[in-house]
Amino acid sequence: MEIGIDSFADKKEGDDNVRAINNVIDRIVHADKAGLHVFGIGEHHRKEFLDSAPFMILSAAAARTKNIRLTSAVTVLSAADPVRVFQNLSTLDLVSGGRAEMVAGRGSFSEAFPLFGFDFQDYDALFKEKLNLILQIRDNEIVNWKGQFRAALENQTIYPRPVQKPLPIWLGVGGTPESFVRAGTLGLPLMLAIIGGQTNRFRSLVNLYREAWEHAGHPKDKCKVGIHSLGYVANTKEEAIEIYYEGYSKMFTKIGKERGWPPVTREHFDSQIGPKGAIVLGGPEEVAEKILRHSEALGGITRFQFQMDTTDITHENLIKSIDLIGKEVIPRVNK
Repeated sequence: MEIGIDSFADKKEGDDNVRAINNVIDRIVHADKAGLHVFGIGEHHRKEFLDSAPFMILSAAAARTKNIRLTSAVTVLSAADPVRVFQNLSTLDLVSGGRAEMVAGRGSFSEAFPLFGFDFQDYDALFKEKLNLILQIRDNEIVNWKGQFRAALENQTIYPRPVQKPLPIWLGVGGTPESFVRAGTLGLPLMLAIIGGQTNRFRSLVNLYREAWEHAGHPKDKCKVGIHSLGYVANTKEEAIEIYYEGYSKMFTKIGKERGWPPVTREHFDSQIGPKGAIVLGGPEEVAEKILRHSEALGGITRFQFQMDTTDITHENLIKSIDLIGKEVIPRVNK
């Protein structure tokens, strides 16, 4: 199983932007040295995050790393130009020597749509069309394409071409059955975002993905399922809770106000860090066991990515957690 980290380039209140974004790059470099397999950068267009241009951050990290795979997490494809996205991704692949990936998604926030001149009412139609286009660009050097939301392409050559063939594009999904079927039908690896509830509730949806994959005739050995999950690793569970809970409560209470969720309570948090809850938090042995339980609950996963930096955890503590993941969690999971 590949294990890594996703980051939203979280900016702590009062932080210096230059220091904050360079700390993110330093964490990617450290994760590479610690033996983590993958590092992802999200895409948001909000004051508290510095990840509005993820491929820029990843390219800076690519020049300082050797082995770790570098991915977006996710690219908000609905509000982007697929031609430009492909060019950015392909350039990252060249800079990194063939370590670039992308998770394509519709995003969990809506601010990208008005920012780039799109109607949020076209949420799904935009994504379907643009996903189709970027896959055509990936698989064909000369593109002929016509759609609803973008000017047609007639015998257009799109460069640069990447090192990897095909360039890995995952489909990021939440809880919509159609998204799981779409990923399986298209033969795309699946990245499932689980930020609450119990992991086993997604088993039937992952089964839909695998059934669609098999029905479309894709090779079984290429079928991949990954999880993006909130989590943190410390020396002990008690230490992890002390470092993590306050920031988690603050962040998700704030997001909850925007979405109509109730404020975070300690009772809710305790249920989420329990055996079946979504948050993967604790000491190395406990975390490794929970990752394996998540995998079993979904019928086997090939990748697990921690989301750690949206909860006011210091750069120093994030570095310590990366070390524990590399030295203790990964060996336990893959033993």
